[in-house]
Amino acid sequence: MEQHFVKIRSIDKVTHDVLKIVTEKPEGYDFIPGQATEVSINKSGWQEEKRPFTFTCLPDDDYLEFTIKTYPSHKGVTNELLQLKKNDELILHDVFGAIAYEGEGVFIAGGAGVTPFIAIFRYLHQQNKIGNNQLIFSNRTLKDIILKEEFEKMLGLNFINIITGENSEAYMHGRIDETFLQQNITNFQQPFYVCGPDAFTADILNALKELGAHPDSLVFEK
Repeated sequence: MEQHFVKIRSIDKVTHDVLKIVTEKPEGYDFIPGQATEVSINKSGWQEEKRPFTFTCLPDDDYLEFTIKTYPSHKGVTNELLQLKKNDELILHDVFGAIAYEGEGVFIAGGAGVTPFIAIFRYLHQQNKIGNNQLIFSNRTLKDIILKEEFEKMLGLNFINIITGENSEAYMHGRIDETFLQQNITNFQQPFYVCGPDAFTADILNALKELGAHPDSLVFEK
């Protein structure tokens, strides 16, 4: 397994608990929008603690970017990331991931599961190929919505938010289930991209199949 030691160029907060970490980019290091790598921290006791994080930059950028939800109470890797600063080092490993763009369709994300879609939408926007792609994004609260303004700019009315943990006049309240999908999607023969917590992903995939989506049209991390 290859390893790349990269220095952090910057760390910023995207939301109250999501970080944007920008690092150096190793020469020849390449990926497809939607893919990820395992990352560890080059600090004593943390080098072997690898976690999968998705690239949220574009392949032709001269840096790497990760958009990472942190869990301070877990006292794990993401909490340790909160302690890092510019010029600290991360260790990157092999690129992997089954989520890649396969044509215009519906993207369904739960919380930090939106991260593989960030680079895909940024790439499509850069190429003027956003088309009629939709993003249905489920979050617990309004403050949890990652890159809200950027998604609104790229997708307009095709950026659909649903909030599970609080009521808002601006967005729908509830969960993405079979009834919601049936009421909000008219074509189940198009590609569907699904990413979120394991239970979320499994429930959405099962609902889509029940509604007639072909298994080959479902794109998710296997």
